[in-house]
Amino acid sequence: MNDSRPEAAKQGSSGCVVISIDAMGGDLGPEAVIGGMARSVSDAPDIRFIVHGPQDTLQGLIDRYPELSGRCTLRHADGVVTMDDKPSQVVRNGKNTSMWSALESVRAGEAGVAVSCGNTGALMALSVIRLRRLPGINRPAIACLWPSRNPGGFNVMLDVGADVKADAEDLLQYALMGVSYARNGLGLKRPRVGLLNVGTEEHKGRAELKLANELIAAAAPDADFEHVGFVEGSDLPSDRVDVIVTDGFTGNVALKTGEGTARLVGDFLREALNSGLMARLGALLAMRALKALGARIDPRRVNGGVFLGLNGTVVKSHGASDATGVAAAIGLAYKLARSGYQERLAARVAHAAQAGQDAPADREQDGQNP
Repeated sequence: MNDSRPEAAKQGSSGCVVISIDAMGGDLGPEAVIGGMARSVSDAPDIRFIVHGPQDTLQGLIDRYPELSGRCTLRHADGVVTMDDKPSQVVRNGKNTSMWSALESVRAGEAGVAVSCGNTGALMALSVIRLRRLPGINRPAIACLWPSRNPGGFNVMLDVGADVKADAEDLLQYALMGVSYARNGLGLKRPRVGLLNVGTEEHKGRAELKLANELIAAAAPDADFEHVGFVEGSDLPSDRVDVIVTDGFTGNVALKTGEGTARLVGDFLREALNSGLMARLGALLAMRALKALGARIDPRRVNGGVFLGLNGTVVKSHGASDATGVAAAIGLAYKLARSGYQERLAARVAHAAQAGQDAPADREQDGQNP
């Protein structure tokens, strides 16, 4: 173990933001993770890292990037959680893995957020075991950012895969957690919340959805958000709603469908633009617009699902993330840590009946409640 860490990373009390990194979880190996760390520091001069994995391997990779000098603390961990490992096996036998070690740094208060590209099921199981649920939370949720027509460019959707089941009370908790995320992650004062259903009519959907719709509507005045009622799949990228609430099964299917559709459209567009001389000429003339479009729909730009409802913040990066995707996940983790989001979420869950309990971070200086 390397304990010759920078003082800021050791204490996290010198104005810096410390992020705990599972360097071994991604499909592309630690090279992509360390590369993402290097890309992230240009936008976050006060960021520091605790990096978990085989020390010899990681030290050599970190040394390639001068921008990481003095920012990294290495924590040696021999074991790696693979994508094929069952969560139950990891919970029983994963103590020497980089994933376990990364969560321990958050549990010990050394880091504000943990980031991992690893096995989602194992990461959630370990997070629940090591960090524990917030009091009052039945089921943690994973929230993702969905590109939309809203002014900020994104909507929040949860759950996208933490648990395939959710009853009416769980969906209410997801709504409250999503409101807190939208306020502190996106800076929305009064988020609009919609419940994903097969139609917008009140008589449609399963019994638990109808009950959840009533519970969320009843909670809206005290929790200071707007409930727009049922929304459909076509509303996910719309400007009608800010927070979309659903169960983990439906949310994960929607997320993977959206990612696959974005890749398909990109492939079709490239094929069309290379179909002939005139098409290639047109592509050259429209290159600036095409690059802007590509950046806007690039799924790597919004990489990072946030585990909500735990005593600690965990950001799950896509398993196939390259350095660009990892940097986006770290950027999200940094923003949440800087905003004091975890404390605000805990306040929201503990005092859900109090209006305006988790106002945006920029109101804190005015003496407002979190």
